[in-house]
Amino acid sequence: MQAHILCAAALCTAGAAAAAQDAQAAGRAFADHCFSPYLTAERAREAFAGTHARVEFYDLRPFSSAAPSPVTGRAATKGTDRRCEVAFDGAYPDAAAGWVTQGLTEEGLTDRAAEVPAGFPTQPGAALIAAAQLNPNRIAVVQAGVRPGPNGDETYLSVERLDPLDGSE
Repeated sequence: MQAHILCAAALCTAGAAAAAQDAQAAGRAFADHCFSPYLTAERAREAFAGTHARVEFYDLRPFSSAAPSPVTGRAATKGTDRRCEVAFDGAYPDAAAGWVTQGLTEEGLTDRAAEVPAGFPTQPGAALIAAAQLNPNRIAVVQAGVRPGPNGDETYLSVERLDPLDGSE
């Protein structure tokens, strides 16, 4: 009986280690790819292949010559034309904030803080919500936190690009 309990404990420890590795891989992929204005739905699938992350991506007005990517997951946030969101099992709020910061740093956006637009919806469990000025006419809002997911707590990281400030296409 005691041997079975030890084996079960070892499996739980191995499962926790695998979950932490998945979280690390998904967080790193978010930081490496979700802030790129050239990310496409196909590239997003490739970037998160092999992780157990749940990915929502759309880009209705790509900066590149790529075709628009339709909305996947929940409905598009009003006033946005792009979302890259990653969610994975477990509660890693501090790491999530670090991956968001890392992505902002890699794209050179850490010194471009902007106000989160009034009325922009904060997601449940947000531990971090901030905005960055992408260019004179565009703002991105980033969020990270822990919310209820399909398997218990899930950590999420999200970046959404707002429609142009001047209403241009």
